[in-house]
Amino acid sequence: MQEQYQLSPIGHVQSCFAEKFAIPRQPALAPAAQGRIILLPPYNQAQALAGLEKVSHIWVIFVFHQALNQQHRLQVRPPRLGGNQRIGVFASRASHRPNSIGQSVVRLDAITAEGQLLISGLDLLDGTPVLDIKPYIPFVDTVPNAYNHIAEQPPQLIQIDWTPQAKAQAQQHAQRLAQPLLELIEQCLAQDPKPAYQQPDSTRHYGVCFYDINVTWHYPSADRICVLNVEQNNSISH
Repeated sequence: MQEQYQLSPIGHVQSCFAEKFAIPRQPALAPAAQGRIILLPPYNQAQALAGLEKVSHIWVIFVFHQALNQQHRLQVRPPRLGGNQRIGVFASRASHRPNSIGQSVVRLDAITAEGQLLISGLDLLDGTPVLDIKPYIPFVDTVPNAYNHIAEQPPQLIQIDWTPQAKAQAQQHAQRLAQPLLELIEQCLAQDPKPAYQQPDSTRHYGVCFYDINVTWHYPSADRICVLNVEQNNSISH
């Protein structure tokens, strides 16, 4: 007999990533990606968080909430393999999962008096429901001889250039937000967020939203991105 389980979120993520496009495909690849976990009562109380101040990193168990209505698949096409080669869903970290559950290890930067967890190096979409939080334990969670032949090395980074206007805009908005916006843009775009199977077209402009900022760029060549414009999206409040 198959048992059914009901899980309830303990909180949600407030993230710099307002949309899925350009989110790093794994945690820790963009250290400048900052956010916070807003815990729901009673988990935002000191009793639930006692001792967590002694931990540098945490595991966040979450729901791929924008993939809940997507068709479950036995095989997926991971970007790491060019977006064309299929592998089993359990050999990947794709969001198309039987139960739409994910996990990420992130840096715990601080715990606020209100019981919020300030985190960085995240790969989580704004509004992501959190199911659980567990401490990272280095001597257990770091396996010296582990391997994964599908993803043996970090993604190869590409060069990021800026127009003078875009860089000045980014610096201005970084001050307004009090966030490392330039670093965030460079770290995310350097991982080449466009679909792996898509050939760069210098005439095509791409765009993404970080915080309340729209960032526009294009590919002058296959191995370079040029940031063209960084402007506030007044329809978004963060």
